[in-house]
Amino acid sequence: MSLPESPTVADASRGSRPFSRFEWMIAGRYLRARRRDAGVSVIAGFSFVGIMLGVAALIIVMSVMNGFRGELMMRILGVNGHVILYPIDRPLTDYEQVADRIGQVNGVQFVMPMVQGQVLAQGPNSGSTGALVRGVRLQDLTKLAPVSENVKLGSLEGFDTGDGVAVGSRLASSLGIGLGDMITLISPDGDVTAFGTSPRVKAYPVTAIFEIGMSEYDAAYVYMPLSEAQLFFNQENQVQSIEIFVDRPDEVRALQPEIERAAGRAVYTVTWETQNQSFFSALSVERNVMFIILTLIVLVAALNIISGLFMLVKDKGRDIAILRTMGATKGAVMRVFFITGATIGFAGTLAGFVLGLLFCLNIESIRQFFSWVTGVVLFNPEFYFLSQLPAEVDPSEVVLVVAMAIGLSFLATILPSWRASRLDPVDALRYE
Repeated sequence: MSLPESPTVADASRGSRPFSRFEWMIAGRYLRARRRDAGVSVIAGFSFVGIMLGVAALIIVMSVMNGFRGELMMRILGVNGHVILYPIDRPLTDYEQVADRIGQVNGVQFVMPMVQGQVLAQGPNSGSTGALVRGVRLQDLTKLAPVSENVKLGSLEGFDTGDGVAVGSRLASSLGIGLGDMITLISPDGDVTAFGTSPRVKAYPVTAIFEIGMSEYDAAYVYMPLSEAQLFFNQENQVQSIEIFVDRPDEVRALQPEIERAAGRAVYTVTWETQNQSFFSALSVERNVMFIILTLIVLVAALNIISGLFMLVKDKGRDIAILRTMGATKGAVMRVFFITGATIGFAGTLAGFVLGLLFCLNIESIRQFFSWVTGVVLFNPEFYFLSQLPAEVDPSEVVLVVAMAIGLSFLATILPSWRASRLDPVDALRYE
């Protein structure tokens, strides 16, 4: 390696500030690939690729997890009540008055009295499947944005006055039902006769087909006028529960006591957090485990930086001896090798950051492309509940991932850099 005149090296290393142009120049030469440094270059390349893929994978996975959780929460909380109220001592025959009182509580969006029950649904072609009938008022159904704003066929006009029902798109598809067709609903809680309880069977015209975007709901939900559901499920002049939707679902526990007081009768309430606790807890655990596993990729890549720098120190033993002889300080030598390793880590992190963001911004297009190439449905909505692959980039998490990757890369360079600075001019020649 050709070096500047000895006075220049001594002046550059002693008289200039740390991380000066002289130190960056030497580190830049070490980073350039040479034929005799092929082994070091290969390790540096693997370290760069490892850190890049690790950072990109972390950003992509965390964003998909965030998007998955956000989409599920939006759909679950958009269709189901944030607080569900049940009667204790007597049936909810005064549900209109109770709903009006609860609706006046500050922070409550709207209140939805409901009658619901499990049924067997049959189509005109004898196909059958289980379904969940929800009897609601039209004024409440129009406030359920995931349903009312996603009616694909038909409309909700005259929902309260007619005997038609609104069904999910997947349920309609599985039963072979179109708009205007009849869907037969069979309930085990029918009329009581001398020979026992006979199932109740009734056919309803399909007046609307909706698509919430969550397969679990689209394949099972049937919305029926409240008055008709009361007759169908033997709940005349009463409801089974009242669902309350609030402005801030995350703060629902603070409103829970006030809602119970506003009911003006003996009731008990259940929040959405309690009902879905196990589900969202499982998502949180899976998210944390994936973060730890993918962090190991970045850690392994950082360890490759250590091995690469140790090989570089061994290969550049004569250069270290010359630098020290010409006046370079131990700190200057350490900073040269620190810059060399840190540059690999920083460049890999930056490349992974860009790759991860580009992937997240185009994730649905990428999913469709690979589905087309492989002929396999990736992210099947039948198993993953959602019809599209979501990704929600959290800036704070991205900053955490980038900082962690850069921090691990910097830590990985300290030991070999320190080892290089500890070599004296005579012992350094042994590494050549």
